Amino acid sequence: MEEKIVKVGVGVLIYNNKDEILLGLRKSKHGEGTWCPPGGHLEYGESFEDAAVRETEEETSLVLSKDRITVLGVTNDFFQESGKHYVTVMMTTTKFDGEPRVVEPDKCAEWRWFAKDRLPDNLFLPIRNFLNKYSL
Repeated sequence: MEEKIVKVGVGVLIYNNKDEILLGLRKSKHGEGTWCPPGGHLEYGESFEDAAVRETEEETSLVLSKDRITVLGVTNDFFQESGKHYVTVMMTTTKFDGEPRVVEPDKCAEWRWFAKDRLPDNLFLPIRNFLNKYSL
């Protein structure tokens, strides 16, 4: 029998100077066709901030300043279709260097900036859960 485990994810709400949020269109099976902020799995021994910096650069090529990242909240995310269970730490920053680009084309189709009041309907479960619990 497969062991059921809960994984820890991080998501990074990055705001530009127009107060828009960066979201990527997922291509991987897990959440395919939904929009999500940069993020991924927390690695063993890693801080939330280090995970945010690493995952954001791996996915978007943006370089974040670790000391300018703030934890916003936590969600409990159970994906019915895959049976995966995550606790997601949602973080934010307005300080970054570079322009977003698709670094992992097998996982993300595009990165796009969205106004906070005009987010797409098809959001990835952790960001949907976050928005149901917290405000931007």
